[in-house]
Amino acid sequence: MKKIKFAFGIHNHQPIGNFDFVFEEAYQKSYLPFLQILKKHPSIKISIHFTGILIDWLEEHHPELLSMVKEMVERGQLEVMSGAYYEPIISVIPESDRTGQIRKLSARVEELFGYRPAGMWLAERVWEPNLPTSLSAAGMKYTILDDTHFKYAGLEDRDLEGYFLTEDLGNTVALFPINKHLRYTIPFQDPQETIEVLKSAANEQGSSLLVFADDGEKFGVWPNTYRHVYEEGWLENFFKALEENSDWIEMVHFSEALEILPPQGKIYLPTASYAEMMHWALFPPTFRKYEDFEHILADKNLLEPYGIFVRGGFWRNFMSKYPEVNVMHKKMLRISQMVHQQNFESADKEKNRALDHLWAAQCNCPYWHGVFGGLYLSHLRFAIFNNLIEAEKILDRRRDLPLIEHVDFDADGHEEILVETAVHDAYFKPDQGAMLFEYDFKPAGKNLLDTMTRRVEGYHNKLKEAVYVEDFENDGSQTASIHDLVLSKERDLYKKLKYDVYERRSLIDHILPADCTLEQFENGEYRETGDFYNQPYRLINQTRQKDRIELQFKRDGLVQGKPVSLLKMVSIDTQTAELEITYRLANNSTEPLSFLFAVEFNYGLQAGQADDRYYYNEQGKLEHFYLNSSGVLSGARMIGLKDEYLRIDIRLTSEQAQEIWRTPVETISLSEGGFERVYQSSAVLMVYKVDLQKQFECVIRQKVEWME
Repeated sequence: MKKIKFAFGIHNHQPIGNFDFVFEEAYQKSYLPFLQILKKHPSIKISIHFTGILIDWLEEHHPELLSMVKEMVERGQLEVMSGAYYEPIISVIPESDRTGQIRKLSARVEELFGYRPAGMWLAERVWEPNLPTSLSAAGMKYTILDDTHFKYAGLEDRDLEGYFLTEDLGNTVALFPINKHLRYTIPFQDPQETIEVLKSAANEQGSSLLVFADDGEKFGVWPNTYRHVYEEGWLENFFKALEENSDWIEMVHFSEALEILPPQGKIYLPTASYAEMMHWALFPPTFRKYEDFEHILADKNLLEPYGIFVRGGFWRNFMSKYPEVNVMHKKMLRISQMVHQQNFESADKEKNRALDHLWAAQCNCPYWHGVFGGLYLSHLRFAIFNNLIEAEKILDRRRDLPLIEHVDFDADGHEEILVETAVHDAYFKPDQGAMLFEYDFKPAGKNLLDTMTRRVEGYHNKLKEAVYVEDFENDGSQTASIHDLVLSKERDLYKKLKYDVYERRSLIDHILPADCTLEQFENGEYRETGDFYNQPYRLINQTRQKDRIELQFKRDGLVQGKPVSLLKMVSIDTQTAELEITYRLANNSTEPLSFLFAVEFNYGLQAGQADDRYYYNEQGKLEHFYLNSSGVLSGARMIGLKDEYLRIDIRLTSEQAQEIWRTPVETISLSEGGFERVYQSSAVLMVYKVDLQKQFECVIRQKVEWME
C-alpha cells in the first residue's frame, strides 16, 4: 500500500495593540473551537504556534486554553513551535533582537508546556539567505516556508515531498515546504480534495512528506469561515477523513519528521515571501502589470507550468513604497541601538523593560500592507510608536538631554535634524520643505504625526467592482478564500477616493491661489502657486539656549513665477511641549503678490468620530466637533484638539491668521473585510490672506499638554 507522512501546522497571532474584542472574537471563533474539536481526535497530530503577544493575552483572559494545550502536548498530540516573541520580520531587525526574541518565546513555551521547542514559525514566511545563522544561534532546527520559495530556486512539485537543509556560514537549518495546493483546499474545499492531494504524493516506501501550514484565523475568523468550518462541520469531517485513511496517512510533527526522514538535499533559497506578499510589495504601476501578466499566462494555460518564473517584489520595499513604514522602522533601529549601547547591570530590570518595549515595537503587522489592513490601521501604528517612546523614556533617564543630532535618520541620502528632550521629540526634514515629520509627545507615549498619506494603491482600480459586504453576507452561498474577495464596507466608496501630492506631516508650507477654498483643498482641486511645500530648505542657523533650541530654515523660491524668500524659524521649548514657529516672507520682485499662505499641521488622534476626541475653541467644543469634521473658522486665532482617552490637549494659535481650516485625512484601503474608509488624522491649516509688497510675518504657537 502506498503511504505518506503529513505534517499539519497552525500559526495563531494577533498584532500588538489590537483591540481586546478582536482577540476575543478570534478566541471564540477560531482558537477555542479548533482545539475543542482537535481534542476529540487524539490521533490527529498538529504542530501549533502562538505568538508571545497571544500567549500573554490568553494567560490573562483564557488560561484554560493554555491548560488544554498543555494536556494535548503531554499526550503527544500537539507540538508547540517557537518563533520571535512579538512576531517581527526578523530579517529587518538587528541580530541581537532576532536571537533575543526567539529565545524569549522558546523559554516561555518551555515554562508553560514543559519542553524546549525545536523549530519556529517565520513571520509572513519572509526569507533572506542569512537567516540560518540567526535561527541556529537561537537554537532552532527548522522553520516552514511556502513551496514557492523552493520553486524560485529551481525545484518542482515532485521535488518537494520532504524537507531540505540550508546553511549560512556553515550554520544549518531544516526547511519544510508548505504545499500550495493544500493551502487552498484547507479549509475551502471538501475534505476529500485534500485526501486526493495526499494520495497523489504517496509511495510504497512511505517516505514522502507533504506539509500544510497556515494561519489559524482562516479556521473561523476569515469571512464566512466560522459557519463553514464549525457549524457546517468541515473541520470535524476533515479530521474524520484523516482518521479513516490513517492506514496510509501518517500524521507527524515537524520535529518527528527530522528524526525519521532524511533531508531531500541541500538548497539555497532566494529572498522571498508567499506569492501574495511579494505582489503587494510592488509599486502601484507594476502591481497592476503583474496582475495583468498573470492573467495573460492563465488565459494561455501557461501559468501553471511557468509560474515559478513569475514573481513579485521584495518585502523590504514596503519601506520604500510607504515612507510611514520607513520612519517607524528607522525609529525602531535608533531605539534598538540606544538600548544595546547602554551599560545596564546584568540583571537590570530597566533593561528588560526597555527590551520588551523595543521588541513589541518590532511586531510586523503595521510595517506592510496587502489584503490585510496592517499599515493603514492607526491603532496598530500607535502601538508601535507607543512602545518605542516608552523604551525611549526609560533610556532618557540615562541620557544627556536635550540633544540635537544631524543624521540621515531615514537612510534616504539627506540629513534630518532630530531634537530630543525629556518631554518631546521633534524631527525635521530640510530636504522636504523643512517639514516636521515626527513629533513625539512623551507623557502620552504618542507620535502626534502618526498618520497616512492618501496615495494610489494598485488595487484601487477594483473598487468599482466591489460587492457591498452586507449583500455578500446575506447571499452566503459560498465560502471564498480571502484572496478572492472584492468587498466594500460602504456603497459607492470609489467616489471618495482622493490622493495627496505630498506627505501628510506638519509645518507644510502652502502657497495657494487667493481664491482657493477649503473644498478645493480637500479634493485636491487646486494648484500650488509657489514651490515651497516639498522643496529643499537650507538650515542657516542653529542655537541652543538654556530652555530652548532654535532652528532657522530658509528657501529662496518662486511665487507666481516671482522670486520670494521664506524664512522659517522654529523655537523648541526643552522643558515643555511647546513650539513657536515664525515665518517671514520677503518679496524679491517689484510686483506685489496676492495669495493665501497656509501652514498645515496634521494630528493623528486615531478616532474621527468619538465623543472623547474633539475640536474646541475659547468658547468650548465647536458646533461640529468631531475630528473627522470639516470647516472654516473665520477671524479665529486659536483652535484646540482634545483626546480625553490619551489625555492630550493640543492648542494651536496665531494672532495674524484670518482663517483656520480643518479637514479629515481619510484613506481607502483593503482589510480582511474588504475595502474600507479609515480616518487617519485631522489636518489643521492656519490661513493668511497675503498681499505681499515687501515683507509678511506671522507667528504660530503649538502647545501640547497632558490632561490631569
